[in-house]
Amino acid sequence: MAIDQADELRQVMQRFFRRFGALAADATPCGKPLSMAHAHALMVLLAKGELSQQKLGAELCIDKSNVARLCAKMVDVGHVKQRASDEDGRSRRVSLTSRGSRLAREVDDASRARFSALLTGLPEGRRGHAIEALQQLVAVLDTAPGVPLVERTSE
Repeated sequence: MAIDQADELRQVMQRFFRRFGALAADATPCGKPLSMAHAHALMVLLAKGELSQQKLGAELCIDKSNVARLCAKMVDVGHVKQRASDEDGRSRRVSLTSRGSRLAREVDDASRARFSALLTGLPEGRRGHAIEALQQLVAVLDTAPGVPLVERTSE
């Protein structure tokens, strides 16, 4: 029985996520003892600086209840601090603590090393093609009607 292309893409993506380590609840694929959402939040805040919880949730593609839980967890472990927004007291602003900044740089360095190792495993002439194919898939996720948004899922 032949597998259609949609099934083949689904199977390849599922295998990729499993092999990459994306399903581990207690560690990132680069080996840090954090959830993927926690690690990604650290890297977003490192790159963009202080953000509202709403903007952080949009960057991470998670809904407001999940971003609120994530931020509360990150505050509890001392990685971020929160404050009321100057413009809207109902809105919370999130920024890295010095401890969070150090960890964010460690996560960023480990992530760069992991992706560098992945690219090294591909023939040099195919690396750009792999990146371009993933960029096209992300663009489809960003714009395709009928494709459910990740932000509706839980952390």
